Amino acid sequence: MAKIIALAGSLRANSFNKQLIKVAAQGAEEAGAEVQVVDLADFNIPLFSEDVEAEGTPSGVNDLKHLFAQSQGILLASPEYNGSITGVLKNALDWLSRPSKDTNIGSAFQGKVAGIMATSPGGLGGIRGLSHTRDILFNLGVIVNPKQLAVPSAYQVFDEQGNIKDQKMEQNVKDLGAQIAKLARSLA
Repeated sequence: MAKIIALAGSLRANSFNKQLIKVAAQGAEEAGAEVQVVDLADFNIPLFSEDVEAEGTPSGVNDLKHLFAQSQGILLASPEYNGSITGVLKNALDWLSRPSKDTNIGSAFQGKVAGIMATSPGGLGGIRGLSHTRDILFNLGVIVNPKQLAVPSAYQVFDEQGNIKDQKMEQNVKDLGAQIAKLARSLA
């Protein structure tokens, strides 16, 4: 069975991207994958510094890296900040790409497949940040699915329970999750 880790690059409790990733995770589960949705806010990850790294990889980084190491696929919802990815997401990616002296895990990304998506209140839905997300993941050795989703007008897309109101849009998000489940299964 394929294992997928799903996360949003946001620390905000009611993040639209956290809501989006849950829908994509549901699509991957319906396609037969085992999905673990994680929240970056649950991991104590300091700002990356080689000085901090020289003292040993922080336990929060190692905990997250273990979850990545067990997966073949990644579902990632990336909020767009100033036309790029969030600082918290970039910081996590930087830490996860480094070998940990305390564990036997190198980069958490090599040979994995990923599906990327974004949503924002604006009319572009986070599309500008997705190109940066794609470039970063590609440089880390991730096979990024060519299909990506940018969902505009986030304030109007989700209901109060975090569900996508439009059935066609919901199905598109679930389909992306299912595609990553299928690709990850070939790596399992």
